[in-house]
Amino acid sequence: MLALDHLVIGAATLAQGVAWCEAVLGVTPSAGGAHPLMSTHNRLLRIDSARFPRAYLEIIAIDPAAPPPGRARWFDLDDAAMQRRLQQGPALIHWVARVGDLDAASGAWRAAGLERGEALAASRGTLRWRIAVRPDGARLADGALPTLIEWGTDHPCDALPASGVALERLDLRGWPAAAGALPAGVFDAGAQPVAAGGHAAPLSALFSTPAGACRLDAPTLGA
Repeated sequence: MLALDHLVIGAATLAQGVAWCEAVLGVTPSAGGAHPLMSTHNRLLRIDSARFPRAYLEIIAIDPAAPPPGRARWFDLDDAAMQRRLQQGPALIHWVARVGDLDAASGAWRAAGLERGEALAASRGTLRWRIAVRPDGARLADGALPTLIEWGTDHPCDALPASGVALERLDLRGWPAAAGALPAGVFDAGAQPVAAGGHAAPLSALFSTPAGACRLDAPTLGA
């Protein structure tokens, strides 16, 4: 079974991501940290709800103080089209699904014709996790199909304060055309399949916030 773990907001700089969060969601994100594996850094915001327990928002950017990671960064952050889009401002770009057995889940996706990538061990502070990342760092289906993650003992939500922001709905439109290409469990994670049409966003998230409802649409980059 998959469970929605977190949404990913890409930003050209972390400062821009924090300012975006304050302006759009009306709250300041909690402290995050650096990812030595990928030379990125982040800030976090708890967004759990009855439908999406233990969910959070990750605002992530390339860390200018870190050395090059020696490989493509996760979430398409090295992709030229992604970087051009993030220069226009932060955006919802992806979601990450939590699994109990990353190797088994990745194998099931591979059998369905979707290569999610090798399992990498990563850390930030006291947090430890394994995450499937392709060698090219690419998301799948413009970000509509999730990256898979397996947490160790601790989870970010264990230490995050309540924010007043809650994820109410996640709609997916950008999945592969062949229904058989969808691995089991994608929609069990709480996400909703929505018929694609025209230039519809590959994924959309609806939140309740202190200032009212807020919807975020991911850009289509053609990746």
